[in-house]
Amino acid sequence: VQLQASGGGSVQPGGSLRLSCAASGFTSHYTAIGWFRQAPGKERKEVSCISKSRDDRIYYSESVKGRFTISRDSAKNTVYLQMNNLKPEDTGVYYCATDLEGAYTPAISTTECDAAFNYWGKGTLVTVSS
Repeated sequence: VQLQASGGGSVQPGGSLRLSCAASGFTSHYTAIGWFRQAPGKERKEVSCISKSRDDRIYYSESVKGRFTISRDSAKNTVYLQMNNLKPEDTGVYYCATDLEGAYTPAISTTECDAAFNYWGKGTLVTVSS
């Protein structure tokens, strides 16, 4: 089981990036996928989550609502995070994770992302600076 996050880079404020989370060794549309950000010197926090495909529930943190979009391409076994109108406070290492065979049924809605994320990919760095 592997998750590979990619697509990070350096952009100016107002710019856009699209992160990809490519899954291998399992079928990601049967699991919840989450994107997390760890800013320098801070704890890792959830940014956006998507439930397994048939449920189609999505969560965004307040700080990214209206700017970020999470989506899934089941044919490519990949989940994306489109990030628009990036701000300096979006800077950090972004990780994706899944709750494959998680300890409990995930609760994902517009107000929460609660899943037993137990497989994590290596992060991809996003730097937003002028």
